[in-house]
Amino acid sequence: MTRPLLRAATVTLAVGATALALTGCASGASSADSSEPLVIGTTDAIVSLDPAGAWDRGSFTPQNQIYQHLLSYEPGNTTPVPEAAESCDFDDATTYSCTVKKGLKFSNGHALTASDVVFSFERILKINDPSGPAPLLSGIDSIEQKGDLGVVFHLKTANDQTFPYVLSSMGGPIVDEQVFPADKLLADAKVIGSGPYAISDYSKKGLLSLTANTHYDGTAPKTKNVVLKAYADSSNLKLDIQKEGIDIAYRSLTSTDVADLEKDSKLQVVSGPGGSVRFLVFNKDAQPGADDAQKLAIRQAVATLIDRDDIAKNVFKGTYAPAYSLVLDGQNGATKTFADLYGAKPSVERATQILADAGVSTPVTLPIQYTSDHYGPDSSSEYATIKSQLEESGLFTVDLQSTEWTSYVKQRADYPAYQLGFFPDYPDPDNFLRSGYSSTGGSVVNGLTSPEIDAAIEKEATASDPAERTKDIEAVQTLVAKSAGIIPLLQGQETVVAVKGVTGLKDTLDATYKFRFAALARG
Repeated sequence: MTRPLLRAATVTLAVGATALALTGCASGASSADSSEPLVIGTTDAIVSLDPAGAWDRGSFTPQNQIYQHLLSYEPGNTTPVPEAAESCDFDDATTYSCTVKKGLKFSNGHALTASDVVFSFERILKINDPSGPAPLLSGIDSIEQKGDLGVVFHLKTANDQTFPYVLSSMGGPIVDEQVFPADKLLADAKVIGSGPYAISDYSKKGLLSLTANTHYDGTAPKTKNVVLKAYADSSNLKLDIQKEGIDIAYRSLTSTDVADLEKDSKLQVVSGPGGSVRFLVFNKDAQPGADDAQKLAIRQAVATLIDRDDIAKNVFKGTYAPAYSLVLDGQNGATKTFADLYGAKPSVERATQILADAGVSTPVTLPIQYTSDHYGPDSSSEYATIKSQLEESGLFTVDLQSTEWTSYVKQRADYPAYQLGFFPDYPDPDNFLRSGYSSTGGSVVNGLTSPEIDAAIEKEATASDPAERTKDIEAVQTLVAKSAGIIPLLQGQETVVAVKGVTGLKDTLDATYKFRFAALARG
């Protein structure tokens, strides 16, 4: 999408049916009468329910039900609008002010004020947990409170066109300063928010039980009680949805499982924009190669040999498509720079020449690590295919290893080459570009950031003219593709399997990428 001009980034509480769909008009509205919980199964692991301790999809899904943000999205609309805020606006190029809505309460009855908002942002930055979202807030210079309801953000970068999106991201949940410690994480079972649901019970390796928050100021959830059930693997998830032991299977069934379940008359398969991208990361300090030139050649040779079409067709059965950039097809400024530089089809001849020119002896021994439980059950087949593609060239010997996500996320900086994937924090190209390549706002550890890349990212993020910003986004993609520190592989859609009669899935599978439990109900 094209970013509006600076002043167009103003967001004010609208009046009308669409605004009410997000923000509601009165507290105490009643949700569905049935106390029978809606059970949602997932293989995604929850790293932390404390917003300061997680920056991953498995944690984002439940956090999105528990907390409010200053800004969020109406279903189907990717422009940020007020949620806990009454209004937000740029005062000048580096000052962004929000007014908190009057009368908001956390699920424990405590008032939600500007003091809680300032505390929430400063806390994430102070704790700076290695698994947390602090990099998303790297553009904030300081935050100040103005009275009971006013919050002023002083930004490091003038004309930051992404900041309203950041407020709606995993860096923006508002927590109760009377409950959360300022300098450490809170136990998951004790977290408190002001969103549509509150925790009624949580077992770390079992079930997360949520119940409608009676203090929520928005539209009441359609289902009072929801249970998020964790699965170690997709086979049991598939079995339970087939037996109707759960209502919804949400992330992640294998592509083969989805194709099989589509034939079941008791079930429905619903798909929507996924926004995800899968990629291979090289760690310059740990990867093979005698010097920087050889390391670059090895990365470029791998980029030349991977057959994305083969993986998309034979591993993911068409539920993913080839990706040649971290900016996804259809987004503003999307290009296919990896296809342009390294070819859309694999070439052993080109890869051989790249390695020979750098004096690299072959076959190169390349350790590749992937996570066995975080990016879906097809990961093992995906990386087995990549191993075969590289080894069949005769240029590589791949040492393939897997690790569970809870350990993987802490150890990935030590891996020579490793699997990662992004699910967007907000629906703008800057999100993936910054997360992948920035030295200050990035989440990828690979030793391949540079002042030149940082400057290019800041340029696209602050361009107020839409046409110029598109060109700047294209330029960043060309720059980072040359170093091949991140090799884009696949981009996908979101697919959910549910028992017939479950409603609301179409209303929450949209380009905002926020799965809303409150929209779901049994028919």
